[in-house]
Amino acid sequence: MSKPNHIEEINARGLVLLGCGKMGSAMLKGWLEAGVLPTSTAVIDPYPSEWLRTLQDHGLNLDKELPENPAVCILAVKPQMMGDATPQVVALGGGKTVFISVAAGTNLSTLNALVGEGSPIVRAMPNTPAAIGRGITALVANKHCSKDNLAMAQELLSAVGQTVVLRSEKQMDAVTAVSGSGPAYVFHLIECLAQAGVEQGLPENLAMQLAKATVGGAGQLAEDAEETPTQLRINVTSPNGTTAAALDVLMNKRNGMPPLLSRAVAAAKKRGEELA
Repeated sequence: MSKPNHIEEINARGLVLLGCGKMGSAMLKGWLEAGVLPTSTAVIDPYPSEWLRTLQDHGLNLDKELPENPAVCILAVKPQMMGDATPQVVALGGGKTVFISVAAGTNLSTLNALVGEGSPIVRAMPNTPAAIGRGITALVANKHCSKDNLAMAQELLSAVGQTVVLRSEKQMDAVTAVSGSGPAYVFHLIECLAQAGVEQGLPENLAMQLAKATVGGAGQLAEDAEETPTQLRINVTSPNGTTAAALDVLMNKRNGMPPLLSRAVAAAKKRGEELA
């Protein structure tokens, strides 16, 4: 049995994108590459980029009248702007248009109040590597979403990386703390690794080049390899060698990386709950 072709449905009914900043632009590029037509796409953005303006020449609808019954409406504005921005698309609510929100910390109940009771809504949490098609997005749907609605959301968000479906919205704060905020932890790791290299006598530029390439390459290896990260770590650690000496510090159960990251993720999750 073949899967429904959601791109065909989107091209027939239309797609509305509310907000086209960095995340919105990354998603739009992915959708266009996946076959969504500019002529089927409507974008609402007060400060459109030059790239977005050039798409008007190919039929993209920029800040004009919206389709009456689009297949999907993506809410890609900042959480603090939701209240001011959503009135522009509220007329699409309460029907068959699926709303997909990528605003951090905005829960399904709030989204329902913003776009209208009875609307199919998917709450999504992408992360910044989506800008290069390497993101991972967690999704959770409200009770008005069908399996096909959720599948369409997955298909759209897979244009910028991997997707996972959560069992409950309660998991979203933990997801945000791990993958949503996680890139910042990795960027800080690069900063710290480079600074440690400088302290051991390396020039700043060389230390940063080494740190970036090491973290990037190790991340790719961890994702591509059949072995677990634990096994990969064991593979590269010779008994009583240099890596073992460093890991003795990093893996210290009292003040090493495990308790530090545990506290960091817990703090991020708690803050997410407070913001919600």
